[in-house]
Amino acid sequence: MPVPRRRAVGVEVLPDGCVHARVWAPYADRVAVVLEAGAGASNEGEEPPQVMLTQEERGYRSGCLPGAAPGTRYRFRLGDDAGLLADPASRFQPEGVHGPSQVVDPEAFAWEVASWELSPFRDWVLYELHVGTFTQEGTFDAVIPRLPYLKDLGITAIELMPIAQFAGERNWGYDGVLPYAAQHSYGGPDGLRRLVDACHRVGIAVILDVVYNHLGPEGSVVHRFGPYFTAHYRTPWGDAINFDGPDSDEVREFFIESALMWLEECRVDGFRIDAVHQIYDPQAQPFLAELAAAVHDRAAALGRQAFLIAESDLNDPKLLLPRDQGGYALDAQWADDFCHALEVQIVGETSTYSDDFGKFAALATAVRQAFVYTGQYSTARRRRFGRSPQPARRDQFVVFLQNHDQVGNRPGGERLGHIIPFPRRKLAAAAVLLAPFVPLLFMGEEYGEPNPFLYMTDHGSAALVEAVRAGRRKDFSRWEWDDGAPDPQDVATFERSRIQPHLHEAGEHRALHAFYRDLLALRRALPVLTDPDATREVVERDAERVLMLHARGDGGETVAILGFADTETGVSLPIPAGDWTPRLDACDATYLGDGVVVTDRLVSEGVIELMLPPHAALVLARE
Repeated sequence: MPVPRRRAVGVEVLPDGCVHARVWAPYADRVAVVLEAGAGASNEGEEPPQVMLTQEERGYRSGCLPGAAPGTRYRFRLGDDAGLLADPASRFQPEGVHGPSQVVDPEAFAWEVASWELSPFRDWVLYELHVGTFTQEGTFDAVIPRLPYLKDLGITAIELMPIAQFAGERNWGYDGVLPYAAQHSYGGPDGLRRLVDACHRVGIAVILDVVYNHLGPEGSVVHRFGPYFTAHYRTPWGDAINFDGPDSDEVREFFIESALMWLEECRVDGFRIDAVHQIYDPQAQPFLAELAAAVHDRAAALGRQAFLIAESDLNDPKLLLPRDQGGYALDAQWADDFCHALEVQIVGETSTYSDDFGKFAALATAVRQAFVYTGQYSTARRRRFGRSPQPARRDQFVVFLQNHDQVGNRPGGERLGHIIPFPRRKLAAAAVLLAPFVPLLFMGEEYGEPNPFLYMTDHGSAALVEAVRAGRRKDFSRWEWDDGAPDPQDVATFERSRIQPHLHEAGEHRALHAFYRDLLALRRALPVLTDPDATREVVERDAERVLMLHARGDGGETVAILGFADTETGVSLPIPAGDWTPRLDACDATYLGDGVVVTDRLVSEGVIELMLPPHAALVLARE
């Protein structure tokens, strides 16, 4: 008779109270669970009891653990090996990656929000945050008091950088090694549940950044249990995850079940999937498509929605197309081309992307269709790249100018505020938030956080620490690197990266925050700005470096004018005939500007001559 488990693997409490273990371990001839502490364990000084698991088909082993209960700490022993290993599907590592796993009963958590509704994805505004540096405490619980601030700003979803258990207490999260366990130093699984519950209480969705292309270099145990990796493909981190070789069905199930666990047991609303271009899987039924189907189906069965957002370096809409059109049916993907094209126009020739995105027309193309490269030759890649994004919808692309990579992968972790003056920051915000896509902000961006966001680690091995330092030096070889560069392992690097949200209350920080808040309010007040079915036109004036974004639909009609010139510029624009009302202007004194471009209303006869100040951004509207 089948055991009524929620998940395919891991240790869980069954309805009858039995604590049941199941693990995939084809490399081992025997597997035992050693109960180290808590219920079911032995008294101090006695040999800890171990329970031998029963062999199943295809390398699985399972069995009940007599006496164990929620809170029991345990590890696995493989064959005659004296060493003990964490559960690959551990739900909690209270002592970190090198310690025992702990039995968790998700049914014991007292949820306060029984049901919740999400905004349509077209109306989402994502806010990427790193739990460790978002607050002084660096925990899930400490995020909760900041939710009213985010709600007031206009945020509809937070995107948590990876929270799967990693080594130590300081990391971006992309070195996670236990994909079912919420980081212990952040507050573990119950801390995450409290945060998700609080978010749903105020109408904010929660997206987890998940990593299915590699595991971190310290504390990983899956390779001891079975063929989770394959040398057939190489990634920047080593051998690829085995999604298409022998025994890959079980590997796929392991990661898909992880996503379903977060969805069901922690009630998250979806996932941002890291670097899908490093997931190698040419099968007819690709892992990503299987993952999307499993998540969507399970969410529907629960009466909920769940969204999957890919980080992709492929410029391929196949990720978004329905299965019956040969696609993977993910919900959205990041649009790096938009970010690169905008950065070049905002930062200038010093941008590392200037070779491929140096022309002003590249930005106009990005605003029209998210992808700049749709099959033409890329100088940086030295080959043709990409394909047309059609028939994907505009609301299937997530755009940004700052995120953890764009900031943290500079040698000094510099944010835009370190690189460009205040008026350009406002222009950059307008370009992202007025484009017809789904925007993402990086924590602190909205008020111009001056602290950097630096790469950080807390590894236990001196050799690994030095290898990371050497790798960062190599990555930044195109920049000058000196002995004063931030050391990823130094706790001061972590401390320097904490944001200071109180700064939004004064000076330029206050003005920038007001501009972001008013832009987001405008997106809500003028539905045509986010309507994927609206008729849109992007007019570019290359010589004057001006873009005009015209949108018309059931939600009204808008014209957004973005001026990227460094000097006052006269420009002729084909604004449709009629009366137009100014709704927002970056030059308003509220935002520390020198005076608005249009003081009252604008009457157009089909073409308007405007004198734009440097770095202008204004929105006109009519019913």
